[in-house]
Amino acid sequence: MSKPTPISGFPEWTPGQRMIEQYVLDRIRATFELYGFAPLETRAVEPLDQLLRKGETSKEVYVIRRLHADAEGATGDDQLGLHFDLTVPFARYVLENAGKLQFPFRRYQIQKVWRGERPQEGRYREFVQADIDIVDRDTLAPHHEAEMPLVIGDALRSLPIPPVVIQVNNRKVNEGFYRGIGLTDPEAALRAVDKLDKIGPDRVAELLVETAGATDTQAKACLALSTLRGSDGSIADAVRAIGVEHPLLDEGLAELVAVVETAAEHSPGLCVADLRIARGLDYYTGTVYETQLRGYERFGSICSGGRYDSLATAGNVSYPGVGISIGVTRLLGLLFGAGALSVSREVPTAVLVAVTSEEWRAASNRVAEALRRRGIATEVSPSAAKFGKQIRYAERRGIPYVWFPGADGGPDEVKDIRSGEQVTATAGDWTPAAEDLKPQVR
Repeated sequence: MSKPTPISGFPEWTPGQRMIEQYVLDRIRATFELYGFAPLETRAVEPLDQLLRKGETSKEVYVIRRLHADAEGATGDDQLGLHFDLTVPFARYVLENAGKLQFPFRRYQIQKVWRGERPQEGRYREFVQADIDIVDRDTLAPHHEAEMPLVIGDALRSLPIPPVVIQVNNRKVNEGFYRGIGLTDPEAALRAVDKLDKIGPDRVAELLVETAGATDTQAKACLALSTLRGSDGSIADAVRAIGVEHPLLDEGLAELVAVVETAAEHSPGLCVADLRIARGLDYYTGTVYETQLRGYERFGSICSGGRYDSLATAGNVSYPGVGISIGVTRLLGLLFGAGALSVSREVPTAVLVAVTSEEWRAASNRVAEALRRRGIATEVSPSAAKFGKQIRYAERRGIPYVWFPGADGGPDEVKDIRSGEQVTATAGDWTPAAEDLKPQVR
């Protein structure tokens, strides 16, 4: 068999990187649960008509096909796709299980998703997301929109990563403003403004004219709105100073101010109102979020989401919600690429129990079992080589301690192979230094 060729966009971390990923996921999960979110996992596939019904995503969906299709033609399996995010599957889950859920329903979901976009640094075709959502029946209180950044701020603050800034906007602000200046296709205008970072203001102005029917004056007004930023209620004053009026604009400004002021009280500096943030998916209807990692702003958002009112609807009953998603693989990929995260060792093992001879391997196994019962990760040497070779094996693996079973009834001894310190020990009471018990992420 020839050497395999890696597939671009499908990351496979080293053992050390995987340990860092598990640590990050554990910390995120713990924060989500502190805020009362319950775990959920949905299937990997969804019907294509559901995946494609909202937003510009058709080019990104991986379609599921069986290698040998039925001779009769298309089947149900031929109309399935891998989910490209976790919001659409969650909305479907809510509709299917509404009778079993208590509302408002708070869930977190940490799962892989697949997106057929061009791979590049920090962007993958297969990646892990960590989502939270709150949904309710018929109405969802706006204070939930203010809660989302607080949860994410606490989750990311618990990690050994640079600080973040959560950029917040409200699509009602943009839509109300666009309607106030006379635009009749605010959704097209939102999609154009969402491309500001990618194509720049000149090209966005052209798009506003081409796709949203804007005049040059209206396009300039849209761009003027997109330049406004603020971290408190003054953002509303700045918008009103432009001189545009519309009831939806007033509603959106009130909700936006509530989000940034709540965040300022909880975590000063965490949130900033940024009116160029639009989010391209059509199902967002209110507050939207994007998150910048300080020092990595050029790579775009590592955490995003927003309010949606009609994504989950059955007849006359709707289940409005708000959610936000951490791109875990995206975040880690950027930090790994910069060498900004490391782990103290690449194996969980804290102790290697040496083997005096194969005849005495059972004695070494008993020591290992006693240490494991006390929560100390332990492995037994693979061979009864000279102790020097067994120590070098531990060094290569990054294992900090080697345990030597006592010979001829003598006491056991354990050696810190980094410092050379060796002490008498018993498996029932010896414990490694706290920082050596588990690999440390830094």
